[in-house]
Amino acid sequence: MSDARNILFIMCDQLRWDYLSCYGHPHLQTPNLDWLAANGVRFDRVYVQSPVCGPSRACIYTGRYQSTLGVRHNGFPLRSDELGMGDYLHALGIRTAVIGKTDLHRHTEVVERLGIDMAAPEQTLFREVGFEPYERNSGNFPTPLLRRRGQQPRYNDYLRELGYEGENPWHTYANSGLDEDGNLQSGWFNKNARLAANIKEEHS
Repeated sequence: MSDARNILFIMCDQLRWDYLSCYGHPHLQTPNLDWLAANGVRFDRVYVQSPVCGPSRACIYTGRYQSTLGVRHNGFPLRSDELGMGDYLHALGIRTAVIGKTDLHRHTEVVERLGIDMAAPEQTLFREVGFEPYERNSGNFPTPLLRRRGQQPRYNDYLRELGYEGENPWHTYANSGLDEDGNLQSGWFNKNARLAANIKEEHS
């Protein structure tokens, strides 16, 4: 294995750059992200190559223009011969993992024509553009969806370990807030975006 330092690469979905205090927002405070920015690398001159999130992520992963990649919309796969940052890091002996929302994957039809089973575990790195998926999800866990799937995200297990109980702690605590009267208001509604998450300050 490589002796390279660990790399934590954070790429947010639908977050304005100036809504972090490390970028100068006058009111919002993001101390944990500020610490990472101060002790790591902060990108100050980044221009997205696509207004659509999936193609934009594909460009960041590969370092290429959207017109070169041909990724035009969300869920559109990379060509089977296209390499991403996970591939390059893995080739250096660095174990890579992806956590959270990313719809990036490779077009496997051409490879499958060669008789290669792309569903096989040993093809994971190829399918996932050099990454091992650890917790792949879009970050949305509505209670009806969890009931239908019959499974809980690991994030809910984490919240329960911190003492947040209930059928769906993500919705009750992390995605909801208390209004001025102490009533729980769902974060699904934009009108409640001003409310802080219903979690303790030390967990914020």
